[in-house]
Amino acid sequence: MNYELMIALIGFAFVSSITPGPNNLMLMASGANFGLRRSVPHMVGISLGHAFMVFLVGLGLGQIFALYPQAQLIMQTLSTAYLLYLAWKIANAAPPKEGETGGKPFTFLQAAAFQWVNPKAWYMAIYAVTNYTPEGAGIWPAIFVAGVFAATNQPSVAVWAGIGTQIKRLLTRPRLLRIFNWTMAGLLVLTLVPVWLS
Repeated sequence: MNYELMIALIGFAFVSSITPGPNNLMLMASGANFGLRRSVPHMVGISLGHAFMVFLVGLGLGQIFALYPQAQLIMQTLSTAYLLYLAWKIANAAPPKEGETGGKPFTFLQAAAFQWVNPKAWYMAIYAVTNYTPEGAGIWPAIFVAGVFAATNQPSVAVWAGIGTQIKRLLTRPRLLRIFNWTMAGLLVLTLVPVWLS
């Protein structure tokens, strides 16, 4: 991969990782509800889970959508159902009582598995592999592109969890936390609009 293409890939990986999407909105909610330390498995699960997805797409997994167009509709439907479920869970998260932490943050495996129903994660993976690796190039370009995503994604998602922990300081009353959670749930639902308009 030449220097210009590598810089373009890093730029795409960074911009697509740090802009709002299901992962980042959920991490901001996690930071506000559970704090930064308890959100670390969620952050690492996103980064490594997405990198693994990029690697598999680089090996040809993305061809499934070209060969079987109905697979894309099935994936969209599953993604929509799961994101709506998560939005409902976020919106209805009970504010913790004094000295307690309500609910549980995503585990590493839950966050990694979530990438497979995250429409933005699929878009990022397919776009990166299509535009930054030669067709049939083999395993090493797939490893490289996945590595770039892992390296740029981790600090990007940490920013969102960090914002959530800062917002937590303002959410001193249960009512404010409830409003925040409903807002995050609404924004998560809005991330589905491009999926169905594309």
